[in-house]
Order: sequence, then structure tokens, then C-alpha cells
Amino acid sequence: MPTRRVGSFGPFHVRRRIIRAVTPPILIGAGLVALAIAAAVLRSFGAGYRIGRLLAGTPSVTIAEARAIAARGQARYVRVTGRIDSTDEFEDESHRPLVFRRVRVEARRDGRWTTVENRRQAVDFGLREALDEIAIDHPSLDEGLVLIPRVAEGVAADVSGLVDPALPPTTPVRVRIDLISSVEHATVVGVPMGSSDGIVRMTGGQGGPLILSTLEQADAMRVLAGGSRRRTLVAALGIAGGLVLVTIGLAWATLGALAG
Repeated sequence: MPTRRVGSFGPFHVRRRIIRAVTPPILIGAGLVALAIAAAVLRSFGAGYRIGRLLAGTPSVTIAEARAIAARGQARYVRVTGRIDSTDEFEDESHRPLVFRRVRVEARRDGRWTTVENRRQAVDFGLREALDEIAIDHPSLDEGLVLIPRVAEGVAADVSGLVDPALPPTTPVRVRIDLISSVEHATVVGVPMGSSDGIVRMTGGQGGPLILSTLEQADAMRVLAGGSRRRTLVAALGIAGGLVLVTIGLAWATLGALAG
């Protein structure tokens, strides 16, 4: 019976040649490419990426510590948590006790969404933690609001009371309503600052916006990512894989240099 001989171009030999062709610079280069792809995906989230990074990475302090920072006149970007508190709540149509309500209307024109109406209603409120309280500079809240999205889409005729009558009635529009209730807990990121009225407030500063989130960390990240789990997964895999490849490549190159 003839013996079958595996030629030099068999699968085993091909794999060996591929493995031999892998060098530290190739691993490092592949890792850098993976990290670049991950960075591009993260940038595609727009402002949400920056808000998420600040929300997750800013140092956390107690409200008492935040007040002490303001008393010392320091300008530090910190994160505090507590229960939303106010003595001047107002009710919406569902009888929820609110401290902040924003209605933003966007119209799609020339292939782009443009804000055509931005109405807000708010009262003074703050965060409370045991006996300590810090106020929130709510007029500064803008892109840093991280809430459960309430979004409806339609045409301008559906929201005629909210938009300019000159807007064509068939123009596609979407309405987003942001609500902050006095019964919620929140995380706020910003700079604690004293003022002439003796009130310490969290506000934007040090190059960062005022951020307020009523969501758990994982939920906040999903909202900031626009619900795109696929892009989030690609970014996470790119970062993890890129770091592993770069680490292996650098370690390999270091060992090779020491052995030589």
C-alpha cells in the first residue's frame, strides 16, 4: 500500500511558515491598528464618548468633600452622588414631581437634524447625602444630561404648537423630552464652586461640562452609545485585542534584546 507523503506545502508547513513570519514589529503594528480602529469607532459616538469617559473616569468624592474643595477655593473636576432634593418641585401631566424639564425639537433639513426649538423649565435643586447638600447649576446643563431618552418622531404638523409656523408641515421632526424628578438619585460631575450668596454649586469647568446622570453606569454608557451594542463591542474588542498584541510584541522584543 503506497504511503501518502505530506508535501512541503501541506497545511502544517504553511502554519509553521506563518508563525515564523510573525515578528515583534508585526504584532505591535497589528495592535496599533486595532487600537486605531477602536478609537475611530469611539469617535463615531460624538460627544457621547467624551461624556461617558468623564462620567466613568472622574474621581469620586462625597458631597462634604466637594463642599470643602469649594471652601478652599480649589477648582477640581469631581464626581458626587446623592438624592435629588428641592422644595419647589412642579408636576408634569403625569403628576411626577419634577425639578427640570426640557423639550427639544429637531427638524430634518438638507439631510441633517437641526434643533429648531429648545424649551426648558426648572427650579433650584441639589443633591443631598445624609445631612450634606450641594446645589446644581442647572442653567449649565446641556450635552451632559444622561437620562432615559423619551423620543417621538413625526412631522412638523404633529407639533405645530412647538415649532415655527413657517416650517413646512411635512418636515420630518423628532421631539426629545428630558425629565429630572425629585425622587431620583443622581451622579453629577463638575466643579464645586462657592458664590456670593453662600451657596455651593456643581457647575462646569476645568475644560469639562456639567454632567448629570440618573442612570446606573452600564445603562448610562448604553444611552451615550445610542444603543449601538455592535459598535460598542467592536470598540471593546479593538481596545482589548490591541493592548494584548502590543504587550506581547514589546515583551517579545525585550526578551529578544536581552537574549542577544
